[in-house]
Amino acid sequence: MRQADIDLAHALADAAGAAIRPFFRARFEIETKEDASPVTQADRAAEAAIRAILEVERSTDGIIGEEYGNTREGADRLWVLDPIDGTRSFIAGRPIFGTLIALIEGGVPVLGVIDQPISGERWIGATGHPTLLNGTAVHTRACATLGNAHLATTGPRLFADDEKAAFDRLSDASRDTLWGGDCYNYGLLAAGHLDLVAEAGLKLYDLAALVPVVEGAGGVMRDWTGAPLTRDSAGQVIAVGDPRMLDAALETLRV
Repeated sequence: MRQADIDLAHALADAAGAAIRPFFRARFEIETKEDASPVTQADRAAEAAIRAILEVERSTDGIIGEEYGNTREGADRLWVLDPIDGTRSFIAGRPIFGTLIALIEGGVPVLGVIDQPISGERWIGATGHPTLLNGTAVHTRACATLGNAHLATTGPRLFADDEKAAFDRLSDASRDTLWGGDCYNYGLLAAGHLDLVAEAGLKLYDLAALVPVVEGAGGVMRDWTGAPLTRDSAGQVIAVGDPRMLDAALETLRV
């Protein structure tokens, strides 16, 4: 991984945060998109700020963004953007949303940022580098068995009926379950505060940045079949802090 790309990812997160902070706990316009999810002025301002930099610094790379669509999507190098992952939390004034910035090369996520611009927490993971939280290396914690695992997910609305039944089995097998958190849960897992995250219904811009962050901290991210996550993955994902737990978690989801 080139240091220039890591440095650029920091600059992109800085620009997004500067665009988001003036709107936090302020009055702003809220719209509902076709998929019934909300979008705000802050979402659009943050993605526009990132795109403006990329068009100057990486004009031949592709961009896949939640708010402004795809540009040069056939490029081998793709920047994948979710300016505010957790817009509902942002609207409610809860600082557990995050800006997600990923770089995909050859269909595989190789660089990811989870940035929380209100608390000032920034996780960055890159192939060949340890995951850093505000410049300090972090690591997932040891938890080999489901019965000791602290599980988190964003909310039941993301699951279809059969997926919810599978998640309920995983929840029943775990020590406890926490609801809410979006991308923030994956940062907490990387820093050793959670053990397991399982979700469904995610889009590429929801998941791409998470993979390098989790795996650079010693964890593993897969889809529900156990396959690595790529540009073409469906939206069922599982992240474990301790790789020894992965097989049991996957088996529980499949039963």
